Amino acid sequence: MHVTPLAWVITIAVLTTVLVVDVIMMKRKPHEPSMKECAIAISIFVGAAILFAIGIGLFAHPTDPTKTSWNYATEFIAGYLTEYSLSIDNLFVFIILLGSMKVPRKYQQFTLMMGIILALIFRGIFIALGAVIINTLAWAFFIFGVFLLYTAWKLVDDYRKPEHEETSQPSDNKLMLWIKNVVPSTEEYHDTHLSLKIDGKRVFTPLFFVIVALGSIDIMFALDSIPAIFGLTQEPYLVFTANFFALMGLRQLYFLLGGLLKRLVYLSLGLSFILAFIGVKLLLHAAHHYDWIGWEVPTWLSLVVIIVTLVVTAVASLMKTRHAPKLEPEHEL
Repeated sequence: MHVTPLAWVITIAVLTTVLVVDVIMMKRKPHEPSMKECAIAISIFVGAAILFAIGIGLFAHPTDPTKTSWNYATEFIAGYLTEYSLSIDNLFVFIILLGSMKVPRKYQQFTLMMGIILALIFRGIFIALGAVIINTLAWAFFIFGVFLLYTAWKLVDDYRKPEHEETSQPSDNKLMLWIKNVVPSTEEYHDTHLSLKIDGKRVFTPLFFVIVALGSIDIMFALDSIPAIFGLTQEPYLVFTANFFALMGLRQLYFLLGGLLKRLVYLSLGLSFILAFIGVKLLLHAAHHYDWIGWEVPTWLSLVVIIVTLVVTAVASLMKTRHAPKLEPEHEL
């Protein structure tokens, strides 16, 4: 897929503008969004992703003679759905983090937005590195494939563990603890300020440490998600834009679903199947590259597998928990 430097510049400029405007609006008026506000925002971002995919199908210029522009559109949708589903799974960790660090509800939207910006920066770096690796070292697909199979097994293993064995707290990750020990701080939140001067001394607020924690956690998440999407498309432009659309709207989803997230009891199993499928797809792709086999998994089949798995996972989870008491999102502590 041929993407001109101008197309990259325009894309990054538009996406950056969206982020900047969003941050300015939240910083001026921090609040807990209403269900209507969340539903509208999510609809806009999902609609924008669909329109973007249609735009790729209509205007993309294939560089691979075996592909059409609509093949790239299919790759984008498959990557977008995979990244979105992995991001939903990450919301569980965000809920625990924001609750354990007692972040007031009205500041959580701003905090999540800053975490998303850090996620985009880190993932941009990983995408650039991944693109260089797969373009110069084809055998790296074997490593990515095995890593995704291992990650899938870990998700199943973690699911089988009793709940009381899951004792790790995301707020206690080593990077954040180290930063908290060396950086002057205050225990009180001061609106959306990350730092301020007290008695002439610059100190950092708890909001700063929450954002650092979110950023460091997303580095671990990116180790799974980036190899997964490279298993669906090797186009850096599609990988980056799919990540952007998947992450935007994530904070509204956090407030919209609330306690409903806890009813998706089979989500980790569904994701483990998707990651295992993509892992096998990567291994087959590498074997095909070296002419060991004459077939590899087509993108349309990947898209079907991802959609069917997500639907079955959601339906099975909701049926399993249909008699569970109504779960409400945590209120401000």
